[in-house]
Amino acid sequence: MKVMDWKEATSAGLMLVGILFLFISAAAQEESKDPAVHLVTASTPREQQIELALSAAPTEVSSKATVYVLGPKGEEKAREGTNGFSCIVWRSFKGTTQTSSAPACFDAEGSRTIMVAYLRREELRAEGKSEEEIKDDIVKGYEDGRFKTPGPGFLYMMSDENYVYDDLSKTSGFVPPHLMFYAPNKTPQDVGYESVSPGMVPYLTRGSGIGAESLLVVFAKKPSQGDSTGDSHKH
Repeated sequence: MKVMDWKEATSAGLMLVGILFLFISAAAQEESKDPAVHLVTASTPREQQIELALSAAPTEVSSKATVYVLGPKGEEKAREGTNGFSCIVWRSFKGTTQTSSAPACFDAEGSRTIMVAYLRREELRAEGKSEEEIKDDIVKGYEDGRFKTPGPGFLYMMSDENYVYDDLSKTSGFVPPHLMFYAPNKTPQDVGYESVSPGMVPYLTRGSGIGAESLLVVFAKKPSQGDSTGDSHKH
């Protein structure tokens, strides 16, 4: 997979951010008709969850990755991998409303750090904890060492099924394939901006509201179907 170089990202990145918000606006209207179409829950068939999770990364990566699926008690390991990567369908909520359902494949660094905290989130959700209680537990976990802040690394989000919530527009929708690089506790000033804005390249997100889980978003060209290193999973 070829990530856009800096000059391409500067011009095309701005365009893609604009497209992102158009996608979100259109998807928000679609969601009002049938939101369940986009959202993974514990009742979603296991094979469907696996297929979605694997769609996050090129086949060469995801075929050797550990895979998790959501069950009645939280995330369950469906398959043990061999390359250090872990694939999952990432969910987020606003109150009791699910707002995101996005396939993600973490590298080895993310698998031992951010993803451990995510597995804890789903465990607590299965126990009926509120999102506020869950966030408090995760914040304390980073403070007391139960969860580790990630070092350099990234996660794949190359699926066409990236349905996420955007804090700026306050809506959910589909976003283009992209990579996310770990940027713990980074601020807009660290990447040369006064504040977070749609025109940021790369885009800084702290979707969880926790500094240790800040990420830099870089849009990427999705490999063609004929590329042996690309995503050939069925959707």
